[in-house]
Amino acid sequence: MERHFHHELKELKEDLLKMGGLVETAIHNAVSGLVSRDNHLAERTIKEDEKINAREILIEKKCLELLALQQPMAGDLRFIVSALQITKDLERMGDQAVNIAERALILNQEPPVKPFIDLPKMATLVESMVKDSLDAFVNRDVKKARKVCEGDDQVDNYNEKIFHELLSIMIKDQTTVSRAVYLILIGRSLERIADHATNIAEDVIYMVEGRVIKHHAEEKGESTL
Repeated sequence: MERHFHHELKELKEDLLKMGGLVETAIHNAVSGLVSRDNHLAERTIKEDEKINAREILIEKKCLELLALQQPMAGDLRFIVSALQITKDLERMGDQAVNIAERALILNQEPPVKPFIDLPKMATLVESMVKDSLDAFVNRDVKKARKVCEGDDQVDNYNEKIFHELLSIMIKDQTTVSRAVYLILIGRSLERIADHATNIAEDVIYMVEGRVIKHHAEEKGESTL
């Protein structure tokens, strides 16, 4: 029974990694579809979202079955609880990638507001955070998880810089308003993806150390299982 249980945990981890790979590809294709004005990549992102949603349902079902039938304890329990939350964060990342792709399809039909400079840099950082958060999960790497959490501030800084730059452009040229707003929303979607990657990193720390650090709980000395 114990060997079977650990085999199921291994399969669960593999399913999560497959879902993470789908999400990483979706983010990359959505941003590339915008920057390179490639509608095919944007459309692929939207179409592939069904696979991400299906994977979420599968993983959630497996987690609930393991909780109900195996009654795991301590570290195994934290792993399954973390997997449930990570799956939700991945699914929401996929949704944000779709939002970017849908806006890319609109923007690709119009003249560019300005050359892309900071947005691709922001996207690269976000993609790195997503990859590192999943690597931290697989390897139970708390150090890498904390690095992901630190990267969230850099993404916020990019988002704020992009917002103010686009706001300045809109003030000077009102014909750019609708296009600039779409770009602001794309920046916001990238920022939200980074937030979800940070959530995953925090879940890794919970899974490994049993400590909750969301909302800076570590400063309050809070703990859990």
